[in-house]
Amino acid sequence: MKTKAQDYNKLVLLDESVARSRCENIRKAMREAGLDALLVTDNANKYFLTGRVFTGQIYIAADGEVIYFIRRPLHLEGDGVVYVHKPEQMAETLGLNMPQVLGLELDITAYNTVERLKKIFIGAELRNASPLLRQVRAVKDAAALELLRMSGKKQTYVYSRIPRLFTEGMTDIELQIEIERTSRLQGCLGQFRISGDSMELYMGNVLTGDNADTPSPYDFAMGGGGMDPSLPVGADGTVINPGMTVMVDMNGDYTGYMTDMTRVYCAGPVEALPAQIRKAHDCSIRIHRELVKMLVPGTEAKALWQRAEEIAREEGLHEYFMGHRQKAGFLGHGVGIEINELPVIAPRSRDIIAVGNAVALEPKFVIPGAGAVGIESTYFVHSDHVENLTDAPEAIIPFD
Repeated sequence: MKTKAQDYNKLVLLDESVARSRCENIRKAMREAGLDALLVTDNANKYFLTGRVFTGQIYIAADGEVIYFIRRPLHLEGDGVVYVHKPEQMAETLGLNMPQVLGLELDITAYNTVERLKKIFIGAELRNASPLLRQVRAVKDAAALELLRMSGKKQTYVYSRIPRLFTEGMTDIELQIEIERTSRLQGCLGQFRISGDSMELYMGNVLTGDNADTPSPYDFAMGGGGMDPSLPVGADGTVINPGMTVMVDMNGDYTGYMTDMTRVYCAGPVEALPAQIRKAHDCSIRIHRELVKMLVPGTEAKALWQRAEEIAREEGLHEYFMGHRQKAGFLGHGVGIEINELPVIAPRSRDIIAVGNAVALEPKFVIPGAGAVGIESTYFVHSDHVENLTDAPEAIIPFD
């Protein structure tokens, strides 16, 4: 399969106006935070600023130049490109223009790296710039929206194929493998970027029957036992039988910007599922309808959680809302280059919904003995409306 053509000698693959705008948004945030300079080392942030991933650092002066300190790959070209074999060589380029206050991605930078940088930027006050970068990335521009739309269309198509992938007697992991194959053939990158070190996942989550009620060490909306204690989440080899639900929450990264979607399937007629399962799934759809009305600029993210919880209580389903044996601490989250971006829809969130946010809402329920139900869709917040980027059928879908 032919991949998108790229000029591998050109460092910045973004449109020049996009790259400049993103850098200026970061500079504005830096000045407000009192930073003289910012050193970017995280792959997600490097991709955001250049459209590619490389080994090295991006040095951004609040009122000066951008320098790309690159170790690998070789032969990249562009304004501000400086090749270095080790970080200490950055000081040679900066000379006397050393910052007094330097921002670092301290949420994710290793201790040894920080200690090494202290010796390079002698006397500089080091501040955590991870929240600053997450806030800037939370507001997507037109270029990011176009990539999100492309991922959403691809992911929606793959989900439409899932009923045809099932065969009688299949296990959940066998179904997941077929979904993965279909996804990859449609161009899924396989990369599942997650911020932080407390969550791990491979390609997505397929939960069948009672496995959905198995607690996981990760703060996912749904858990699952997994196939091995080294990755204790998701499909566990359960045979898919009538009367069980199959919740599919698979990788939506087709462009470097990912959408997030969950749909529920079943073997046999939907009418044969327990009444409580069907009621809970309908409740999830109702929650989506109400929260989308609230997904407007200026709304407190925690208000969406509060309204969803109210609806679950009204329906008598609060015991099963966002888990049963173990509950998730959030209802939704921003998506983009990483699957867990801002804003966070949680009871104590301080985030405010803004134009340009891409938000995945996932009100889900776990019914013991039957499985998990509820949908997840990714929405984009415009100034005057909300766009559904994963507009797939929402009802429980029987396998062909």
